[in-house]
Amino acid sequence: MTAQVAYIGLGTNMGDRLRYLRRALLALGSDPDIRVQAISRVFETEFVGEGQQDPYFNACVAIETSLGPDTLLGRLKSFEKREGRAPDGHMLPRPIDLDILLFGDKILRGERLHIPHKGMRDRAFVLEPLGEIAPALKFPDSGETIAEACAKIRRKSGPWIAPLTDEGLLPEVAGGPMNWDLNKEDWRAALAVHCR
Repeated sequence: MTAQVAYIGLGTNMGDRLRYLRRALLALGSDPDIRVQAISRVFETEFVGEGQQDPYFNACVAIETSLGPDTLLGRLKSFEKREGRAPDGHMLPRPIDLDILLFGDKILRGERLHIPHKGMRDRAFVLEPLGEIAPALKFPDSGETIAEACAKIRRKSGPWIAPLTDEGLLPEVAGGPMNWDLNKEDWRAALAVHCR
């Protein structure tokens, strides 16, 4: 399969939330079939759903991969399991949640995999970080851009969302954030220290 650009949503509301997100980013960046292209800021967000849960940390990552959507999903779910997420834990607190939001121009409506991801147009915690790294990207099923979807959701009242101002997914090293493209091995080593 030729390489495709996919967008992955990351979320967590248990334990050391930033550590879980960094571990997920490290897993993506260390996979030989995945190349991380862009990383959003981290947003703290109110839980969306029935009942009450602790706030989430959410982010979005753009990747390039030669994997097919089903294979990629399998790798994401394997990582979730290794991090302690229950396989039947939908809508429950979780150490990590990794979702394929968009995958090239594919439209899939399977039971296991739905692309574009179900409900993402109504979720600020997905659209805001995605809009940071891909505002001009278009939904393959509607032609609407991510920026347009973000503008619509900002006009509605809904759960709160706020960017973290003091911490990001990339650790600060020697006075500044590591540059993924210029220093992959050093960046991975620095991130691995933060993930222990």
